[in-house]
Amino acid sequence: MNYILFDGPSRNNLLPFTFTRPVADLRVGILTIREKWEMHLGGTITTITEDYLSEKYPMVAMDENVMINASVLPNKKLVEIIKVLKENQAVFSGEDMIAFYTTDPQNNINIENYEAIAYNETILKIEHSWDIFVTNGDAIQTDFDLLTQDRQSQPIPNSCNVLGAERIFIEEGAKLEFATLNASSGPIYIGKDAEVMEGSLIRGPFALCEHATVKLGAKIYGPTTIGPHSKVGGEVNNSVIFGYSNKGHDGFLGNSVIGEWCNLGADTNNSNLKNNYAEVRLWDYETEGFAKTGLQFCGLIMGDHSKCGINTMFNTGTVVGVSTNIFGSGFPRNFIPSFSWGGHSGFTTYLTKKAFEVADVVMKRRSIEFTEVDKSILEHVFEETKKWRKS
Repeated sequence: MNYILFDGPSRNNLLPFTFTRPVADLRVGILTIREKWEMHLGGTITTITEDYLSEKYPMVAMDENVMINASVLPNKKLVEIIKVLKENQAVFSGEDMIAFYTTDPQNNINIENYEAIAYNETILKIEHSWDIFVTNGDAIQTDFDLLTQDRQSQPIPNSCNVLGAERIFIEEGAKLEFATLNASSGPIYIGKDAEVMEGSLIRGPFALCEHATVKLGAKIYGPTTIGPHSKVGGEVNNSVIFGYSNKGHDGFLGNSVIGEWCNLGADTNNSNLKNNYAEVRLWDYETEGFAKTGLQFCGLIMGDHSKCGINTMFNTGTVVGVSTNIFGSGFPRNFIPSFSWGGHSGFTTYLTKKAFEVADVVMKRRSIEFTEVDKSILEHVFEETKKWRKS
């Protein structure tokens, strides 16, 4: 059977991250959503996404396809139902469609003609950008169980202080010495060729993905995920950092999500709680205003390729777009549009020529090419977000 993940109605609520990737390629827990479904279903899965993303993330359709809502995270019971779907059957959780089996072309699908199958169990679903860190603890546990089933961890070095050793899994090639690992409140996963440097204090749930690094003396509270090839130091609490991003120095990051190819300068700090303890509101790209989150703790949401200078301060509930460059004293505003250059004193437009030069250098350092397709995606984002920049 051919399985395809589609963005669904949540796509705009997951900006700025879905400016540069399908919903399926968001990371929550240890794996991306696509990787979770591929492990459960046992094969490669493609996506239906925005046209400008489709060259980098192509869809492969066949005569018979099962379409799956990419914002829904898989579990064993749900996967069992999806595997036995028949033509013109669809799975629903309440009013939300999870998956359907079709032989029709994409533009001829009429879901009203499908037999509805109710799924009444609890599901994990990523509907808003903040859901990435809110659901991260449950997602880490689910991924941990999936990845470690019937497998043996590499031995925990004797130099480490450990609580809950049975909930710690270390992949081949990982390095760690003289660290404190406390898995009593959730599992700890150390990925292939990852490194935890000396003096680090880690409390689960925690995931350090392959080739990622925890710097000397870091303090990390779960649920936190450090994506592949990322580097993290200082204090981190309940945050998700996607791949190839750096928070290499002291400073606090809490209740936050950081995209790919980002860099937080030394002693960057974010607030995750308002002084009056009120509900946090975040910029909503759909309504073009600030929307209620229902959260008391909510920090920084930062899109791909964004950077900030040393001693940057982010206020509670700040949304930073794609390819921004932030620097200077004082708090910048709570919504910083994509391709902005500046800080508290004001912003100008970060021209694509300059942004692309930086992206090319940054990616070459990790032996990855900044391709013409990557440029095309960012050029589209530049034009799409022009209305929010004042210059």
